[in-house]
Parts: sequence; structure tokens; C-alpha cells
Amino acid sequence: MELATAAQMKELDRQAIEERGIPSIELMDRAAEGVAAAALELLPDRPTEYRAAVFGGAGNNGGDGIAAARLLHGKGVCVRVFLAGSEEKLTPDAREETRRLAQCGVELERFEPENAAQIDWVRGCHVLIDALFGVGLSRPIDPASRYAAAIRLMNDCAAPVVSADIASGVEADSGRILGCAVRADKTVTFTFMKEGQAAGDGALCSGEVQVWDIGIPTDLKQGVRSHLHTVDAAFAREALPPRKPDGHKGDFGKVLIVGGAVGYTGAPYLTAQAAVRSGCGLVWLGVPQAIWAIEAVKCVSAMPFPLPDTDGMLNLAALPKLEEKLSACDVLALGPGLGRGAETEALVCRLLETERAVVLDADGINALAGHIDVLDRRRDRVTILTPHDGEFARLGGDLSHGDRIRAARDFAVEHGCILVLKGYRTVTAAPDGTVLVNTTGNSALAKGGSGDVLTGIIASLLAQGAAPVQAAALGVWLHGRAGDLAAERMSAYAVTPEDVTAALGEAFLTLQRS
Repeated sequence: MELATAAQMKELDRQAIEERGIPSIELMDRAAEGVAAAALELLPDRPTEYRAAVFGGAGNNGGDGIAAARLLHGKGVCVRVFLAGSEEKLTPDAREETRRLAQCGVELERFEPENAAQIDWVRGCHVLIDALFGVGLSRPIDPASRYAAAIRLMNDCAAPVVSADIASGVEADSGRILGCAVRADKTVTFTFMKEGQAAGDGALCSGEVQVWDIGIPTDLKQGVRSHLHTVDAAFAREALPPRKPDGHKGDFGKVLIVGGAVGYTGAPYLTAQAAVRSGCGLVWLGVPQAIWAIEAVKCVSAMPFPLPDTDGMLNLAALPKLEEKLSACDVLALGPGLGRGAETEALVCRLLETERAVVLDADGINALAGHIDVLDRRRDRVTILTPHDGEFARLGGDLSHGDRIRAARDFAVEHGCILVLKGYRTVTAAPDGTVLVNTTGNSALAKGGSGDVLTGIIASLLAQGAAPVQAAALGVWLHGRAGDLAAERMSAYAVTPEDVTAALGEAFLTLQRS
């Protein structure tokens, strides 16, 4: 799904109104239909037995809420509209919607945070509508303002919240929280999903996002070009590499995994198992001599082999054997459980001289800290990095502004790599500036070893012939989908990385059956 910026949405509205002659009040009414429909879905069968509170600002977003209140009133819902902004500053369309609402017998009320009767009435509502701010919000909300008080009240109420276009307080282009923000259960966003609703805090505050058509002409929408997309089942299905019915193991890729150290025997095993489970034909696993026997017992489908080590960590003497093995492989997965030391760091840098595609994870990434030039020299080769926020910061990634999408994009473009920035709504950024935001996964994946499974999946898909960016984004989607399936059966508390790997088969089947 393509995502849009606030500027793009403003331009679309302008074109529809000024160039195509669509009345702005008509667009507002259509937006209100979506908001009202979402609110009604949250109420049981008899709306006349329920009540709703609408919190509006003075802008057109407030007008959407006022119009939605009129539609709810028409369905028999007991509705009150509380204006947190100034009535004198209502936009012309919002003022017209206020007039229409008054004709129905419902008057706009000034929101008074100290009015106990108002507060008690709101707390007894069955659904709340947030129409305080639209996508144009660009500065922090004053914590002493009536807007902030309205946000706090909505967040404190038991009733579900529907946000009009965007959860108030979320910056549309980044997902940053501008002071405070509504935690919506559902957001009805208009025409396109917004960039800030896809990742980070913005995604958390948006709840379930529903895109609602307000009547912008199709050809205008087709003119919107974005480098930001969400990864859904349709994308995943398209990215899945085909599997030859008459293929043999050599047709489905060869992966070399290098990792492990004394005390870190689980990580390489998890990567190897995930690579096999996600379709790779042959998987080799190079580990320190000190842990080889452990890996040999664990790995039935992958092929571990011992390498020279120092104090249980790989050293430079392992390089010749690794280069020999890598010459017969398609992809190098480097880093799971590798440990940190001077010789290990030097080995990583030497292995990154390979022409082969590389998936770099964990201590493989940490080894690049202070050696970013090694990464830059791979600009003409396929390199996929899978850091969490801490590892990303050690590489020089900048998350200080709270915009994960921009941070990932900037790093990928600057260093000519594919960056998979792990976390809630994992972000995959490509060297050309394209960013893909994942839509699967849950807190079951927030456990040690989960990233090792992801590395194995991505390396496997890459070896099977998936295009590099698609391999990375598809791997993230499958990993998240497997985590969702496992959590449905045993809860997010109980799922282990091994459970995620075991659920990969079901995740693949969801793509093949749909």
C-alpha cells in the first residue's frame, strides 16, 4: 500500500476542489460518513441506547467530526460535540457543518476541562470521536491547553476512540508524538494512509487504520508518487520466489552461516533452522571448534563444521576455510552469536570483501562500528543489515529526531546498503530511498533469538533468487506472520524463537492459499 505525506494530501485536496470543481463541503461530508460508520461499528445493534462524544478543533478536521456527529444523531445516537478550539476561528466548512448540526437540535459546546458535569457525561459514553487536529499539525501541543486536556480525557476513558484522518498529536509525516497524542482504537484516514501512521509511535497511536474514499478523482490519486509503502500479504505473495516442481536441492540456494561462540550456541542454530525451514536447499554452518560438537548434535538439517578459535571465538585462521566454503555458496549470513573481540572483528571485515551477497546481523554489525568504510566499499554488492536500535546507533544511525523511517532511509542511501531496522513495524530501507514498512508481528518476537531467526529467513529467500529488497521485506513479513500465528495458539508470553520457526510453514501456506 502506497503512503502519502501531508503535503501530498493538501495538494490532492486543492486539485480536487480548484481544478475539478468538487465542493470542499462535499469532501467533508464524505469523510464524515467514514468516521460515523466506524463509530457505529463499535456500537451494538441498537444505537438509540448509546451515546457518543465528539471532540473537535476549529479546523476542517473538526468539521469532519461535527458532520459525523450529525450523521450519528440521525441514527438515533445521543451525541454531544465539544469544541476545544475557538468558535470564532471555525473554518467556513466547519461553520456550515455547525449550522447543519444545530438544525438537528444539537448545539456545539465549548469544552471545559474543569466542568465536572461534562467530564462525567463523557466518561459514560460508549464511543468517542477525535477530530481535534488533522494532518497539518506541525508543532507540539501546549500541555496546558484545552486540546491537551481533551486528549488526556479521551485516553483515560474506557470507551473506544475513533480518530478522524489521524490520531490528534501524531505528526503525519514522521509518526512523532507532538507533545501528547490520542491513543485511538481505530483511525479512519482519508484517501491514503499517511506515512506517520505506519511506523513507530504513530502506528501505536493509530490503532486499526481504515482508508476511506472521500471522492478524490482516481486519476489525481494515481499521480501521487511515494517512496514509502507498507508490506502486506499482496506484496509478500508477489515477492515469494517460485519453487520448481522438479527442482533439486541445488536449485534452491546455498547459504553459509558464520557465527557462534562459547556461551552463544543457540544463535547460529536458530539461524540455520530458519534458513532450512524457509526453503533453502543447502545450509552450512561455520562455528568455533569449541562449540562444534554442540552444533553438530543440534543441527540435523543443516551442516555444521568446525573452525579455528581463540578462547571460544573465531579468529583469522578461520578465513581460508571460510573463503573456500563461501566460493560454493550464494549468500553469507554473518554474525549470529559471533561474540566481540579484535580477531573476530578483523575476520568480519575480511569476509565482507566477498563478492557474494551478505546478510549481516548482531555482532557482525557491531564489528562494523568504527569500520563503516568497509560497508561503503560494498556499495556495488548486496549487503543487508538487520540491526535493532542499539546496533543501529553504534553504526552511526541517528534516531534522535524520533523518525525511524527517515533515519533508515538516510543510512541506506548514504551507505548503499539495504537496512532492516528492527522493532515495532520493522522498516526496510533500500539504497534508492524506497522504504517498506512491515505490517505483521507482535511482542512475542521481542525475545532473544528472534533476530537470529529473521537472519536465516532473509538469507534463505535471497539464496532462492528473491530480489534483495524483496527478500528483506518478505523475510520480515514472514517472520512477523509466523510470530502472529504462534501467538494466536499460545499467547505472546509463551512463544519462543523455535516456535516462530515452526510456524513458518503456516505463514507460507497463508500466501499460497490466498
